[in-house]
Amino acid sequence: MPTVSLPDPVPLYGPEYKRDPYPLYERMRAAGPVHRVLFPSGVTAWLVTGHAAAQRTLADPRLGKNHALGNDRWRERASIMPEPQHSQLQVHLLHQDAPKHTAMRRLITDAFAPRRMEELRPRFQEMADALVDAMLVDAMPAEEGTADLVRCFAARFPFQVLAEVIGLPPHLAARFRRDWGKVVAPVGPTDPGRPAYEALLRELQEYIAEVVADRREHPGDGLLSRLVTARDEGELSAEELDSMIFQLLVAGQEPVTNQITTALVSLMRHPRAMERLRAEPDLMPGAVEELMRLDSAFELTTWRFLAEDADLHGTRVPAGDSVIVSLCAANRDPERFPDPDTLDLDRAQGPHLAFGHGVHFCPGAALARIEMQVALGTLLARLPGLRLDVDDDELRWIPAVLGRGTAELPVAFEGPVCPRSRG
Repeated sequence: MPTVSLPDPVPLYGPEYKRDPYPLYERMRAAGPVHRVLFPSGVTAWLVTGHAAAQRTLADPRLGKNHALGNDRWRERASIMPEPQHSQLQVHLLHQDAPKHTAMRRLITDAFAPRRMEELRPRFQEMADALVDAMLVDAMPAEEGTADLVRCFAARFPFQVLAEVIGLPPHLAARFRRDWGKVVAPVGPTDPGRPAYEALLRELQEYIAEVVADRREHPGDGLLSRLVTARDEGELSAEELDSMIFQLLVAGQEPVTNQITTALVSLMRHPRAMERLRAEPDLMPGAVEELMRLDSAFELTTWRFLAEDADLHGTRVPAGDSVIVSLCAANRDPERFPDPDTLDLDRAQGPHLAFGHGVHFCPGAALARIEMQVALGTLLARLPGLRLDVDDDELRWIPAVLGRGTAELPVAFEGPVCPRSRG
C-alpha cells in the first residue's frame, strides 16, 4: 500500500471540508490512528480516527474532560468563554470527571430513561404533525409545495420536544432564541465577532437566571425543577446548576436539528432507500441507526486531556494537549463497517459511535433516537416526492467546529395537502 502523505498539522476547516470531510478522514485512517490537526481558531489537537482506536480512547481512564487539565499552549488559543462566564457555565457534565461527573449525571438520567421517552412518543408525534400542518398551510394552494425544512421543522421540533421533556414552561420556551446556541462555537478574543458573541452569552445567562427563578417560585415535577431543588439542598453549586441548564438548552436540541438535516440529505441522495423506508415504516428504527452512522451530527468530540505525557495508539502526546475523537471517521471505518460509504438499510448494525462511548455516552440518546424516528417518519409519510429544491453542491453546511448539519434545507414535494401520518 502506498504511503499516505498528509500535512502536519492537518487543517480541519474550510467549505470543502465541511461539505464532505470523509475523503480526508479516509486518508487519515489509512495513515494511522492519531494525527495532529489544526482548527480555525489556531488550536492544534490530536485527532483519533479509526473505530477501534476511537472506542478505546473514549473509554481511556487516563484522559480527563476538565478544562483545568489543559496546558498553556491549549489555553492560549482555545477561544473558550471569557470569565466570569467560563466558570459559571462550563462546569457541566461534558467538562467533569468522576466522581463529580457521576453524581451530576445521576441527577438527569431518569428524565431521559428509554421507557419515559417511549411513553412520550405520542406527544412528540402530535408536535411533529402540527409543524407539518403549518408547513402545508403555508404551501397552499400550490400544486407543488416548497419549504426550508430547517426553518419550518428541524429547528423547531427538537426544541419543542426538549421543553416538554425537561419541564420548561411555555412562557419561557417562547422566549428562547436559537441564536443563543451559537455561544458554543469558538470565537477568539481578537475575532471581530467577539463583542456580538459576548452579548449573546450575557443574554443567555440572564435567561438561565429567569428559568431558575421561575422554577424556584413555581416548582413542578420536571427535570429543571428537580435540578433547582438539588441546588437548594446542596447537591449542586450555583455554577453547576447554571451549567447543567446551559448544556440542556444548547446541547439538547441543536445536534438533533443537525441530525435531522444530515439524515434527510442522505435519504434524498438515495431515493430508492427513501422510497423503501416510506413503504416499509417498520424499518425506521434500524434506518435511523444507519443514518446516524453514515453522517453523524456529532462530527467530533469535545476536548480530552492527559495529565502526563503518554503514548496514545503509538503517538506520544504531551500532557495538557487536547485529544479529540472523530466520531464520523470512526463510523466509516471499513474495518468495522463493510462498504461504509453506502447507506444500507439492511446493515447488520453493530454499535456506531454517534452518541459517543464510555462514561460520557450521551445521556439523551434514547430521546434523540425517538425524535429521529418520529421526525423522519412524519416527513416521509406526509411529504410525498420529497427532494432537494437546490443542487446538492449548493447546500450550505454549518461551519461549526464539532458538528455537521445544513444551515438551510430547501426541499420540494408533491402537493401541499397530504394525509396525516397518524390517525
